[in-house]
Amino acid sequence: MSSDHERGMEVRRQVLGDEHVDRAEAGKDEFTEDFQEFITRYAWGEIWARPGLERRDRSIATLAVLVAIRAENEIAMHVRAALRNGLSREEIKEVILHTAIYAGLPAANAAFAIAQEVFAGPDA
Repeated sequence: MSSDHERGMEVRRQVLGDEHVDRAEAGKDEFTEDFQEFITRYAWGEIWARPGLERRDRSIATLAVLVAIRAENEIAMHVRAALRNGLSREEIKEVILHTAIYAGLPAANAAFAIAQEVFAGPDA
């Protein structure tokens, strides 16, 4: 395994939690294995591991982009990651509110609903 993959797996586990990563790893198959490797090496091993921004800042940027592009399948995971990276519920609310002005109210409305579900869940 490459050092980018090892570093990526370490960062991925720190940001998303062991349970999420274990589920993703267990769910990979011949079709998705290359994609999981790609995410681990590049997103987590290179970008999230860079020293230029703190993880909480990366969470802010990630949440804003996910809301903007309406990546609703990814928002809950990154709301949990943002909490893990030190953002408060109030700060997450502010990120979504701020994004509403630039990305639109329907996108923010969906993100608020997703964040509410995460906050009501057992792992919040």
